[in-house]
Amino acid sequence: MQYRNLGSSGVRVSTLCLGAMTFGEADEKSFMHKAGMDEATAHGVIDRALDRGVNFIDTADVYGQDGLSERVLGNWFEQRKSRDKVVLATKFRFTMGDGPNKSGASRYRIVKCCEDSLRRLKTDRIDLYQIHMQDITVPEEETLRALDDLVSAGKVNYVGCSNYTAYRLMDSLWRSKTSHRVAYVALQAQYNLLVRDLEREHVSLCRDTGLGILPWSPLAGGFLTGKFERGQKFEEGARLGQKDRSARYDVERNWQILDAVKVVAKEVNATPAAVSLAWLLAKPHVSSVIFGARSNEQLDLNLAAADLALSASHMEALDKASAQPLGYPYEFISATQKAW
Repeated sequence: MQYRNLGSSGVRVSTLCLGAMTFGEADEKSFMHKAGMDEATAHGVIDRALDRGVNFIDTADVYGQDGLSERVLGNWFEQRKSRDKVVLATKFRFTMGDGPNKSGASRYRIVKCCEDSLRRLKTDRIDLYQIHMQDITVPEEETLRALDDLVSAGKVNYVGCSNYTAYRLMDSLWRSKTSHRVAYVALQAQYNLLVRDLEREHVSLCRDTGLGILPWSPLAGGFLTGKFERGQKFEEGARLGQKDRSARYDVERNWQILDAVKVVAKEVNATPAAVSLAWLLAKPHVSSVIFGARSNEQLDLNLAAADLALSASHMEALDKASAQPLGYPYEFISATQKAW
């Protein structure tokens, strides 16, 4: 396992981060936790991950009903007495509980969400506290002030954001700098061979401002594992078995990308999943890639990416196969610069 700095911060995290979204039994009532595993299995996966060098775990208060994922992880901390071996990341923002303040990023709610997460996680601090999505109904100054106070109080070490638009993220970083408040050190966002929209603006923004990128859904809901075939229905038990998801992924462009991944996988004697993860790890702006595992076998297959270095020719082949139109004004700017 290799380790990198989390953005421009001093803390070092494993290049592969264990995502805890599936920790705890599946719950059909929770839109963020349709598939899961029992607590004993989850604890075994965590044990195995740490043995393999993973020191970074990411969860969120909405993963599972009533913070189930955080509670499962908190029980592991309590039983194993290994809190100091983990760089712990969690998130707030989406609906928890009832009432008019059940969601959002107001100061009132951030403080409550942090206290609730600390209680469920059975710890005295959160290493990376992330806003799960921007809240346009709340001034960014209010959100930053609340996060700054949590850092000053020692309850949070670093802060990050997820699912932010580029303009909002740049505005937030400017406000942090000019008001001398804590600033985001990482951006957690959807990024994989099928979804490269982040490269339009976010990648250069993060590179220039020192934010580390934490890709989520690096295997596109399991599509990039290579277990699906053209013309066959996605299995019902799979995440892609849901009708809306299968319609979104079952398009020719995605199959062509998967074909390219399989070619590279054969040439380097690796799985399509490992190749897809290694492609992300080769991007210099990525601090760590968040992946999930519902068994030790699945965990080991994904961790193989940590030792897989793709050649320049393989990266070029994957980049070319997964390229997508940049759209206006990016293509116009590129063409004009070349012409003039």
